[in-house]
Amino acid sequence: MDIGLIGLGRMGFNLARNLRDHGHRVVVYNRSPEKVRQAEAEGFEGTYRPGELVGRLQPPRHVWLMLPAGRPVDDVIDALVPHLRAGDVVIDGGNSHWQDTLRRAEHLKAYGLRLVDVGTSGGIEGARHGACTMIGADEDLFARLEPVFRDISVPGGYLRTGPVGSGHFVKMVHNGIEYGMLQAIGEGFEILSRAPFPLDLRAVAAVYARGSVIRGWLMELTERALARDPKLERIAGVVHHSGEGRWTAETALALGVPAPVITTSVFMRYRSEQAESFGAKVIAALRGEFGGHPVEPAAAQGPAVARP
Repeated sequence: MDIGLIGLGRMGFNLARNLRDHGHRVVVYNRSPEKVRQAEAEGFEGTYRPGELVGRLQPPRHVWLMLPAGRPVDDVIDALVPHLRAGDVVIDGGNSHWQDTLRRAEHLKAYGLRLVDVGTSGGIEGARHGACTMIGADEDLFARLEPVFRDISVPGGYLRTGPVGSGHFVKMVHNGIEYGMLQAIGEGFEILSRAPFPLDLRAVAAVYARGSVIRGWLMELTERALARDPKLERIAGVVHHSGEGRWTAETALALGVPAPVITTSVFMRYRSEQAESFGAKVIAALRGEFGGHPVEPAAAQGPAVARP
């Protein structure tokens, strides 16, 4: 099948390679031309304008977006619409908010265009060699595109979750769960790092990853990270976030669903981005005032970490 792919970041470029490996014709575009030239060096058909990409595809056209959530998606859709024709399809494979997806589907519908949302998990390696995909699409459109989803996913690793918007909703909750799991692993290994025993944390991660109840890819990645840097001395303890955990917490609140683990994990990411917590200073000061508890003197602080 002809696929126009827009967005040659780490996920998008690997997805393009994955699609090509399975015999699909992939025409690519990226805002920065150097990425297009890199793709052309690998044998892809490169284009340098959205309209040029559309012109290279056979109708009905399928244009797959792998872009950061938010304004970049809207900007590219606006650039594509004048060149697309009724029956063409836009596939959003990024981490868009599901409510934005519903809005975009209605916008495209006015032009006779259709939208498919694909929540994509598995990281960079998954995009390259077999992802997990959660697809929101009309049944007839899913039937047409199912061979593509089967090709790029691990065996059994794709699902039509329902109508447009549902794929991004399911992926949002997936990422909320991921936030909680990562927080639990981080807390557990901090306890292990302070144990009254000479523990080899890499070895602990390795045994956790093999047959235990908490085995899995995240534990394998923990082992890999600790093998490279046993005390993680080369990285800062700042954990940025791209929105999905917060969206999950907000959705839980709107639906009246208690989600304390996910919500706390989101707050902990905000905390990690602070060079110093003023709230913690207030608590320390109050303990000193009412109980005479010792207060640590202020240490030299580096600049606050800017949130992306």
